[in-house]
Amino acid sequence: MAVKTEFTNEEFKQLFHNYQLGDFIEATPIKEGTVQTNYKIRTSKGIFIFRYYESRSVNSVLFETDVLHYLKNNNYPSPYPYRNNSGSFVGVYHSKPYVVSNYIEGHHMTQELNEQQKSTLIQKAAELHKLTQNYSPMHKESRWNYNVDFCLEQAEQRINSLNGKKKLMWLENVLRNLDLPESLPMGICHSDFHISNILYQNDEFVALLDFDDANYTYLLFDLVGLMESWAWTHDKYEVLNLTEAKKVVQEYMKFRPLSSVEKKHLFDVYKLSICIDCLWFWDRGDAEDFYEKRKIDYLDHLGREKFYHELFH
Repeated sequence: MAVKTEFTNEEFKQLFHNYQLGDFIEATPIKEGTVQTNYKIRTSKGIFIFRYYESRSVNSVLFETDVLHYLKNNNYPSPYPYRNNSGSFVGVYHSKPYVVSNYIEGHHMTQELNEQQKSTLIQKAAELHKLTQNYSPMHKESRWNYNVDFCLEQAEQRINSLNGKKKLMWLENVLRNLDLPESLPMGICHSDFHISNILYQNDEFVALLDFDDANYTYLLFDLVGLMESWAWTHDKYEVLNLTEAKKVVQEYMKFRPLSSVEKKHLFDVYKLSICIDCLWFWDRGDAEDFYEKRKIDYLDHLGREKFYHELFH
């Protein structure tokens, strides 16, 4: 069950007194989602989403609502938060933050995206990055912003065995050899383009949902995620289908052309993303031969020059 905290109707009545959104009528728990608690709320003025953050600080949620407010002001298709009677997007109940946002009619796909839907998602990712390239949100330091320092800090916290120490040595070596110049554009990456986070209506893209993993990082990070979804073979051979990867990159560049520095260092951001993935599966595999190591080995064998040539020529 996705709902981790149950609320009574009386509690919802009390909470919605803090908004100018009508009188509470009923609440329906939302099963989708694995981390935060979500309810669909009906009031006398309409339907809304109540999101109760089980594992986020207030400042982390303020980062998210600031991003969503900014996107709303720029007509980007995503949820937007409502201010409460105190003028804040974020409330606190029993020491945990919550947000009330608009309800968007639609459905989630239950199967893989077709080619047109893939192209639309790539377009929306590029538009998100174009909008946020020169945008610095509030409380960005309160999110896990994906960079080399973050990766090292998180890895050091996960050492609990000799195998973990060996993995850390491998990770340090990979990160040490990355070339990530300060001129690489940064902004907001969504970081989780799973089909459950995309809303459709009549199979047409309606909104990008769930910015719970969004953070301030290299804009290439999301592009790598899209390449990873549709171009990495994810089988025992663990190789990048360069033809499919090029299709993703070329489609993205229709809506946000990459600078020369981004093209040159996409290879490095791809390797950084693999290192970040290694954190979430730290105890998986032996330090001498594990999934992320095999992926890095493949890219090193492919080489920076061939990677660049295959994607951009």
